[in-house]
Amino acid sequence: QVQLVESGGGLVQAGDSLTLSCTASGRSFNNYAIGWFRQAPGKEREFVAAINWSGGGIFYQKFVKGRSTISVDNAKNTVWLQMNSLKPEDTAVYYCAAKPERRIGVTSRGQYDYWGQGTQVTVSS
Repeated sequence: QVQLVESGGGLVQAGDSLTLSCTASGRSFNNYAIGWFRQAPGKEREFVAAINWSGGGIFYQKFVKGRSTISVDNAKNTVWLQMNSLKPEDTAVYYCAAKPERRIGVTSRGQYDYWGQGTQVTVSS
């Protein structure tokens, strides 16, 4: 079956950096986009960034622009999200997800067919 597995979360101080990874398996993702979402307690799951499996189509949500980098190594079936200058408001469970690349609505949760289990990022002040 299709699996997306996130790793790299942890407890960090404000201003620190983390790199999250998402390893995909179970099917070809050649025509898919991989998105990162996050969900804080009591809040809706929100879009963070996305990238096509080819490495194109990169898009960042406004609150991470300039301090985050999304990248893909499709030979390793892995997508990374590097986050710098972390803030307490970045605290959330971070999920990766996959959708058909041509399906419009990159920021919309409902467009994604597959989801990982999430990895916790906690940023203390």
